[in-house]
Amino acid sequence: MSSRTAVVTGGASGIGGAISTRLAADGALVAIFDIDGAAAEAAAAEIENAGGKAIGLTVDVTDRTAIDAGLAEVRARLGRPTVLVNSAGLTLDGPFLDITAAAWSRALAINLTGTFDCCQAVIPDMIEQGWGRIVNISSSSIHSGAAGLAGYVSAKSGVVGLTKVLALEFAKRGITVNTIPPGFIDTPMLRRTEERGFIDVDAQIARTPVGRIGTPADVAATCAFLVSEEAGYLTGQVIGVNGGRNT
Repeated sequence: MSSRTAVVTGGASGIGGAISTRLAADGALVAIFDIDGAAAEAAAAEIENAGGKAIGLTVDVTDRTAIDAGLAEVRARLGRPTVLVNSAGLTLDGPFLDITAAAWSRALAINLTGTFDCCQAVIPDMIEQGWGRIVNISSSSIHSGAAGLAGYVSAKSGVVGLTKVLALEFAKRGITVNTIPPGFIDTPMLRRTEERGFIDVDAQIARTPVGRIGTPADVAATCAFLVSEEAGYLTGQVIGVNGGRNT
C-alpha cells in the first residue's frame, strides 16, 4: 500500500474509522470523507500524529457535487486515488408500514446511491493508472433480513449486486471490486439500532459461533488484504466478517 492514495467514505469513526487507520498504518495516503467534517479532520490528525498521512474532508455521499469537489482536493493534495472503500452508511428505518417515501429514498441515497456515485467518480482515476481496488461495505443483513430495516437491508443488498457488476465490467482494467458484509460489529450505529429496539446485541452474540461481538479492527484487517497487491485474483466476492454466522 506504500504511497497509494485511498479514499474511505464514512471514514471518521466506526468501521470506516478503523479502515482509515489501518490503511494509513500500511502506508497508504488516506483521504477521509465524512459528513462530519470536524470528526474527519480529527481522525486525520490522529493518523498524522501516529506517523501516517491523511486528510479529512467534509463530504456528504448523497451529494454528487460534494463528492466531485472532495475528489478534486484529494487529487491536488495526495494524488489520484487507486483505492476506494465505501463505508458510509446509516439506518433510518422503522416498522415497514410507517416508512415514508422520503425515508425510503434517504436510506437508498446514503447506503446505495452514494456507493454508486463514489465508484463512478473514482474509477476513471483507476483506469488511468491501470490499477484499482474497491471495497464496498454492505451488511450481514443481506443474508437474513432485519425487521424494521427495510430500506437499509434493501440498499445493502443492492450494494452486493453493484459490486458484482463492477467486478465484471472492470476486471480487465486491473480493478478489483469486492464487498464485505460485516456481522455484528461494535459500532456507534449498531448501538443506536439496539437503543431503538431493532437489535438485541446479547442475543446476537449468543448465536455467533465465536461467542463475541466483532470489532471494527476485524473488518479493517480483511479490507486491508482486499486492497493489497496480493488480492489481485479476488474480485466480485462477498466476504463475510461475521464470527462464523451467515444468518
